[in-house]
Amino acid sequence: MNTNKTKLKDFLVIAKKATYATSGEGGERRLKDGTKEFVFTKGPYTYRDRYFGSNPFIGQEIVFYKLKPVWGMNYAGRVTAHNVNSHEVYLFLKKALQKVTKQNPYRGPKRLVFGQWKYSCTIKESVNDFSGREDIYWRRKKVYELLFHGGEIK
Repeated sequence: MNTNKTKLKDFLVIAKKATYATSGEGGERRLKDGTKEFVFTKGPYTYRDRYFGSNPFIGQEIVFYKLKPVWGMNYAGRVTAHNVNSHEVYLFLKKALQKVTKQNPYRGPKRLVFGQWKYSCTIKESVNDFSGREDIYWRRKKVYELLFHGGEIK
């Protein structure tokens, strides 16, 4: 990898907390082609998260180091239940994504419970090559799912 893995993980945590996890749907910049985009820069790193749709949605995160792409992640997700308020699901998702850690800088924590809500994230991982899924349950019923994968870009 063209950059230090520890610094990359530190940057990912800061960037993810500063973008969707804080602003959520509506806080992004909208491009002419319908893309929704978050961009965060600190020092030599830039994080770009672009996605389409809201339910379902698909997107891509790329980290640039000195303007060269060094890491990326693709994701696709959706609210799976029809009898739940999707706005509430995404509010809980933001709470989970605010808990992203340096040990798992991909999505949220491995597990989070808040009242009737439960978030889980399972990962087959290394920062250079990973895949995983996140699920949200409300009253023990699965209401949301997302698949993701990515890794180092050479």
